[in-house]
Amino acid sequence: MQKPLLAVLVSSALFSLNAQAADLVQVYKQALANDATYASARAALAAGQERTVQGRSQLLPTISASGQHLKNDGEVSPEKTGFVDKENYNGQVQVQLTQPLFRWANWENYQQSKLSTAAAEAVFAQAQQDVILRVSQAYFDVLTAQDNLTATQAQKAATTEQLASAKRNFEVGTQTITDTHEAQAAYDLVVAQEFAAQNDLEVKRTALQQVIGQAPGALAPLRTGVTIATPQPATLEPWVSAAEEQNYGVTGAKLNVEIAKREISKQRAGHMPTLDLIANSTRITSTGPNGGINKNNAIGVSWNIPIFNGFAVTSKVRESIALEDKARNDLESSRRQAAQTARQAFLGVNSGLAQVKALEAAEVSSKSALESNKLGYQVGVRINIDVLNAQRQLYTTQKDLSKARYDTIMNGLRLKSAAGSLKEEDLEPINVLLQH
Repeated sequence: MQKPLLAVLVSSALFSLNAQAADLVQVYKQALANDATYASARAALAAGQERTVQGRSQLLPTISASGQHLKNDGEVSPEKTGFVDKENYNGQVQVQLTQPLFRWANWENYQQSKLSTAAAEAVFAQAQQDVILRVSQAYFDVLTAQDNLTATQAQKAATTEQLASAKRNFEVGTQTITDTHEAQAAYDLVVAQEFAAQNDLEVKRTALQQVIGQAPGALAPLRTGVTIATPQPATLEPWVSAAEEQNYGVTGAKLNVEIAKREISKQRAGHMPTLDLIANSTRITSTGPNGGINKNNAIGVSWNIPIFNGFAVTSKVRESIALEDKARNDLESSRRQAAQTARQAFLGVNSGLAQVKALEAAEVSSKSALESNKLGYQVGVRINIDVLNAQRQLYTTQKDLSKARYDTIMNGLRLKSAAGSLKEEDLEPINVLLQH
């Protein structure tokens, strides 16, 4: 009666632990709320969206008011008389409206501001993809470290059992002291590996904490025997084409080229005339013998034609042309980088799927080999080192299999990011693979 009760208690405890474990989507939402890097990108987007307003303001009228109020206190000395104090007040108020009629530099600056806002939006879209990748990588790094620690502890338990068996066999004289020394060496090694695995797990949890802003709790692990989907489309060329055109880094580089083109035109505007509409109203008030109130309203145009400015405009045009050439080369570099990232991720997914399949078969074979070596050791046809090697092979295979699954999933996300199509919804199929 006690064993079934104990099994129920253990099962209930595991169920409670899994029920409280956070899955990938939940951890991602924590990152959206607390990640400082993402918050910085969001603030940069808000700042970038103001550039259009600032650029448009240079095409709109400006209204200003100015004035001065002076008290004059002096002395006048008429002929044959002494000094006479003379005091008066002067006041002036002017309101002026200026509407640009032709300022080509202002127009190009407005077009640049719209492009700059679009570039800020592209940068933020890339930041949204980056937070998905960073959260996923940190999440699976923790799971990898947990799996490594679990496998190491299982290997430690098996090695401890093998060490005890070797000692017993040596005491009864059926095995040599060499078997005991080999088991002891294997045990000491796995103890050191356990300490390293515990430290690595703590480091990975700290890295996840940096992203989500709080200490992570239990995480939902990957279910055993899951099937990872292949990328769709299943050929490389569509992914590379999408990366070269839709990648947000490429999009930002395209916008920078357009901004550089506008900059050339804006600098050439230094040779062009400017024309403004001006309207003002002036009121002058003064006291004294000739005092009174003088009002004046005026409307007209103001123009300016640049003639010579020391070759400054010509130099700025040449500079902007060189910067446009730089922007074009940066665009080409971004395209090549995006295409290379897409190729690497695509090949990583496909090779990862093949590796997972091979390691699953290797795990089955390693388990069979371990059982065979244990049986052979019991009947005397295998020695202790054979069993230890089989154990080491099994747990190494399990570690490699776990990491291969996580790497394949991450390469799938990187592939979509390179193509500019990674979204929050892409986490849902991965979330389904987790043990809730």
